[in-house]
Amino acid sequence: MKKNQNETLYFFANELIQKRKTHFYNAPLKTEAIKFLENMIGFLFPHFSNKIYYNEEDVISKLQLLKRDLIDLLKLLNNHFKHDPEKLAEKFSSTLPKLHKVLWNDAEFIFNGDPAAENLDEVILAYPGFMAILIYRISHELYLLDVPIIPRILTEHAHQITGIDIHPGATIDSPFFIDHGTGIVIGETTVIGKNVKIYQGVTLGALSVDKKMSEKKRHPTIENDVIIYAQAVILGGDTVIGSNSIIGGNSWITESIPSNSIVYHKSEVKVRSNLSTNNFFDFVI
Repeated sequence: MKKNQNETLYFFANELIQKRKTHFYNAPLKTEAIKFLENMIGFLFPHFSNKIYYNEEDVISKLQLLKRDLIDLLKLLNNHFKHDPEKLAEKFSSTLPKLHKVLWNDAEFIFNGDPAAENLDEVILAYPGFMAILIYRISHELYLLDVPIIPRILTEHAHQITGIDIHPGATIDSPFFIDHGTGIVIGETTVIGKNVKIYQGVTLGALSVDKKMSEKKRHPTIENDVIIYAQAVILGGDTVIGSNSIIGGNSWITESIPSNSIVYHKSEVKVRSNLSTNNFFDFVI
């Protein structure tokens, strides 16, 4: 009996060692990725940093520090990353001027479209929808540069703090509006055009989950100027929501919708007076 236990433990120990060899990442990868993200957000938006830039040279100097931080972060990937970290960090840095402009456009679009927003700073500081978009856009640039794992770490961090799940591979034009946001899911091959507004609980997903579909478009395309209201579900890689359409709450869509359409889910709600009858409802919980 003891011999069998020893053999089992030996087999387990050997298997554990092999897994640690083939799936090895430096321990601080996730922590350092989130730290890099927070530094990047503080660089792009003064709302999240105490740093004061007195001139253009200060900004350029900070950018150089962020590039070095990214190089160090990429090195934590060990053999899982085949590209030159320095060249990739340079490419990522070159996207920041455009990224900065796009994100401020997103914030202004949210502010202009939400009557509850008192000012632009409130949107940037307090709106989970904007934070999810901000983290997605940073992650997406890394995804486009073929960086493994880190983009997903960042968007899953956004998922944890906002309740909004956007895959870094999704293609989302600007400006983009997420209101409330909790429960939104946007899949990897989703394509979203300009001036799109999405409300809480919306799913842009796949019709089925099959590993063989990993290289195919599985998620819908949302064209320009579309509004998708709460809890709507839109599924399938061939599904296109035409421009200037409105998708009502709780709609379930698996086929394309032409431009300028209004789609709504009709449900029946009955109201009766509790004074009009002696009958009562016996609710059992």
